[in-house]
Parts: sequence; C-alpha cells; structure tokens
Amino acid sequence: MQNHEVRVYPSMARLAREQQLAWKIAEVAADKVPVDEAVMEMVINRIIDNASVAIPALNRDPVARARAQALAHPREGGATLFGLSSDLRVEVEWAGWANNVAVRELDFHDSFFGADFSHPGDNIPPLVAVAQQCNRTGADLIRAIATAYEIQVDLVKGIDLHSHRKDHVAHLGPAVAAGIGALLNLPAETIYQAVQQAVHLSFSTRQSRKGEISSWKAYAPAHVGKIAVEAVDRAMRGERSPSPIYEGEDSVIAWMLAGPKAVYQVPLPGPGETKQSILETFTKEHSVAFHCQSMVDLALKVRGRVADTDRVDSITIYTKHHSHRVTGTGSHDPQKMDPNASRETLDHSIMFAFAVALQDGEWHHAKSYLPERVRRPDTVKLWHKIRTVEDPEWNRRYDEPEPLHKAHGGRVEIDFADGKRLVDEILFPNAHPMGARPFTRPDYIDKFNTLSEGIVSEPERRRFIDLVQDLPGLSPQDISGLNPAADRIQLRSAVRDEAGIF
Repeated sequence: MQNHEVRVYPSMARLAREQQLAWKIAEVAADKVPVDEAVMEMVINRIIDNASVAIPALNRDPVARARAQALAHPREGGATLFGLSSDLRVEVEWAGWANNVAVRELDFHDSFFGADFSHPGDNIPPLVAVAQQCNRTGADLIRAIATAYEIQVDLVKGIDLHSHRKDHVAHLGPAVAAGIGALLNLPAETIYQAVQQAVHLSFSTRQSRKGEISSWKAYAPAHVGKIAVEAVDRAMRGERSPSPIYEGEDSVIAWMLAGPKAVYQVPLPGPGETKQSILETFTKEHSVAFHCQSMVDLALKVRGRVADTDRVDSITIYTKHHSHRVTGTGSHDPQKMDPNASRETLDHSIMFAFAVALQDGEWHHAKSYLPERVRRPDTVKLWHKIRTVEDPEWNRRYDEPEPLHKAHGGRVEIDFADGKRLVDEILFPNAHPMGARPFTRPDYIDKFNTLSEGIVSEPERRRFIDLVQDLPGLSPQDISGLNPAADRIQLRSAVRDEAGIF
C-alpha cells in the first residue's frame, strides 16, 4: 500500500491531475490486477449477505416505495429487482436504487471502521445492476466489487467524515464510480471524471442519523449509488467534472471537512498490487447498528446469571466513544429511550437492544421491534435503568491502528436491588473475525436461509446459492439470476402504479 498526502491547494497552484486523489483512485480502478482467491470467496459471501437482509425487508414500506419508483422505469435488457422474476427488467440506476434500499432497510449487512465508518456492502446493488444491463461476466463483477470495497475502505481509513457531521455515504459515491469503471474496463481518464462528479454530489449531513431517524437512512446509500451510476454515464459521454474535487480551493476538504489547512493520508494499492480490503470488513449477526452488536452478544452472555430483570437496580455499560455518543446515552437523544420511536431509531439504541436481548435471550430482526414487544412495561422499565459511559480504556482498545483489532465491545455492570453486582465484558461481537464465532460461508448461507424462509421457496434458495457460489464462471446471462425471487409471498408494489410523479 502507498500512502498519499491529500491537502488543499490554491487555484493558482494548478495541481496536476496525477497528484490528485481522484486520479489515483482512477488508476487503482483501471489496474487489471488479478483478484486473490480469498477476496473472490469473500465477494461471494457478501452477495449472499446482501440478499439475506434484502429479502425479509421486501414488503416494508420504504422498500415497496423504492420498488414502485423503479417499476416506473422499465427497460428491455435492463437490470432485475430483488424478489421479482428476472424476466422483469428496469433501468439500471433504478434497479440499483430499489435493491440498495432493500439491502439497507434492516441495517443488517457488513461494516468497516477506520478514521470513519461505513457499510461497504452498499456498493454491491448498483454494481450488480450495471453488470446485468451491460452484459458483464461474473469475473468482471468480482473485480468490480473488490475495487469498490478497496476504494471505500481506503477512504474510510484516511478521511474522517463523522467529526464534521457528514454522512459516511460521501465515501460510497467514489467507490461505486470506481467499481463501475473496473467493471466496464474504462480508461483512467473516464473513471477520474466520474469519481469527481460522484464525490461532488455525495456529501450530506448526519442529520439522517440523529433525532427521529427516518427511512432515509435506508435510502441514503441508494441515492448515492444512483448518483455514481449517472456520473459514470455522463463521463462515458465525455462530460468533465469539478476539479480538483478533494484538493481545490473550494473543495470538499476545504469547506465540508477539516478546512484549508487539513492534511489527510489515504492508503491505496500501488500498481500491480492486489485489492484486499474487503477482507478487513465484517458482517452483522443481529439486525441492529454495529455499535450495538456486541451489546446484544453481551446481554445474551450474562442472561443466565440474571434470574429476574425486575430485581435489577441499574445497568451501566462502559464502552468506546462512538458507541456512547452515537448509540448510547451520550447521544443525549431522548428518542433512544422512547418506546414510540421509529425502528430506525431503536436499532441505534444500545439501551433498547441490551434490555430486549437480556429479557428474551435472542434477537430477531422483526419480532424484537414489534410495537407490543417494544412497549412492554417491564421492558421500558428495564430499558430506562441502562446508561452508557465513555471509558478511556475502551477508547484505547478501539483506537488500535489495525482495523480488525479495534475492540467494538464494552464492560457491563449490573447492580441488583439486594446489593449484588454482576460484571462481564466482551471485546468483539461473536460474528467478527476476532470474535467467538467468526462468520464463514456456512454462516452466510444459514443467514440467507433463515431470513428468506417463508418468503423464498427452498428450490429458489438452492438455485440462488448454487449460482452465486459459481460466480467466477458466470456468463452475462447467468448474472440476471443473482436476485432471488420471493415466490412464497405476495409482494407489495409488484407492478407499476401511479401514486407518484413517475
């Protein structure tokens, strides 16, 4: 890996494009280096993972609405939609849009943490859609996904967005553009222009993840993926872009991030170096924000030693900065303690997640969020006894320079009415590569089968799993089968409607 210094230059400096981060990203995307076997296998895992979490979300309101918008843009030879027959095709950008909303809705797919954080699986839906419409092979798609993951992970390692309250999807736009460039074997010049357009249009604030969190949290990566698809299309037609988008006098660094004096270090593979960053990412076992994953596991770990939650006097969870400030009481967000809050808010509440997991001994992507479950008086009472504390030791453990060694856990102290105290801790979520039960291929397949049961028939589940595991050898015709059909239920918005403008 090569570290690239990125900073702001005055316009009179006329920074050569070869010195610009967008050009260096384009060079990585245009480098046709072979994909390692381990990377190839992980790409397959993540396609399975995305389908796993998309299928149970298909009839939720945000997903049905996004699908309705996509169905208003039919195209012969276009791309397919999760849950529907592969004979039904829509325009590529709208297929990526609808499928990405489905993947993101339950907050249940992969994550990566560096200087910032992200869900790099968001790259996959637009790349699959472009591969389908543009008749690419499975090998092309593998290279594209490996490239997109590489770019997003490297940007997340080098450029912090969260400190400036910018949403992490700002790093998704250039990653998708780079991945499409690799998929279509575009020249570096075209990718460079597309990356800059995608960066320019992908920045938004983190208000989508504060206060009353709405379904826009699921739409945000879909929106950015659509922006990237359109940016590549324009660049392929010869359209140029704002430049230099990262280093310019009025660039995103100068005015949206740390300002004109900022200096960032972004690592990228050198020429001929393989793209392996997908191996540093990890998926979720539970349908809650990643900062809550280990807290669900910790609640399940101690549950056998808590005979009666009514006898709990207080629960204090010591954890890292992000967990405390984003999903804990350090957010100072009353919505995270509100039984009438939206699902999108509840899955970002450690207090809620710990209380329900402690009482139920399980976590379920649907049942744990049912209004009657959330509003149970004994649950609300327990939930409101929980607080989080930012702990310097857990910050130190999280600040490990190696991303996979960053501890995402915490220590719990449960005080009982009789004066006794229970103390335990967990360093990593169980499914994490450093956890007690790291996810492997059988776990991904089991996740898919469990979440699609009753929605996708067993023959269709087998067809999809067999197909995706043969990804390196898939023809362009085969690629259309990567979206499993929901053949056991009636889908909402399965045909075009006239509810909106389209």
